[in-house]
Amino acid sequence: MPATLQDEQLMLRYRDGDLVAFEELYRRHHAGLYRFVAWRSPRADWVDEIVQDSWINLHHARSRYQPEAAFRTYLYQIARNRLLDLLRQHQPVLAAELGSGTDGRDVFDSLADAAQDVVSPDVVLEQKQQYDSLHVALAGLPSEQKEALVLQQFCGMSLEDIAALVAAPVETVKSRLRYAMRKLREGRLSEQR
Repeated sequence: MPATLQDEQLMLRYRDGDLVAFEELYRRHHAGLYRFVAWRSPRADWVDEIVQDSWINLHHARSRYQPEAAFRTYLYQIARNRLLDLLRQHQPVLAAELGSGTDGRDVFDSLADAAQDVVSPDVVLEQKQQYDSLHVALAGLPSEQKEALVLQQFCGMSLEDIAALVAAPVETVKSRLRYAMRKLREGRLSEQR
């Protein structure tokens, strides 16, 4: 599959039955989708399920696909909808869990460890502490601000793509990002004092 084809062209080919096009889409987007879901999900045990369901739902929706937005926006919207479904289904369970964050070994720790060649235990500890600090800081943000920040910083989405995904004006997305960054900076300054 030529790497020069855009995602939307690949999805149109997949819609028409080209499985190689799907393989290329999966190769391009599986890690980003996983990161997006992992940062958004309040429960680590949901991440794999949401990601798998997203790809399955993409498969089922392929015949209706129209390239009205970026493919990544389309895919992430499927994942976002699945996460919202789970949140609605498990609302009573989540009320107690939202404040606690994740516990135990996290998917990102596993990915970071796997990506490292040979590193000293001190470096691993420092990276873990930095990751934990970032995760705690992000967990303290309001949901909409956290979502916008994760989509921009960790998923590389443009303001326009984020706006399309969350169904909000671009100016609203900019405000959410601005407030999120301000809160993160304020939290960092208070830690340094």
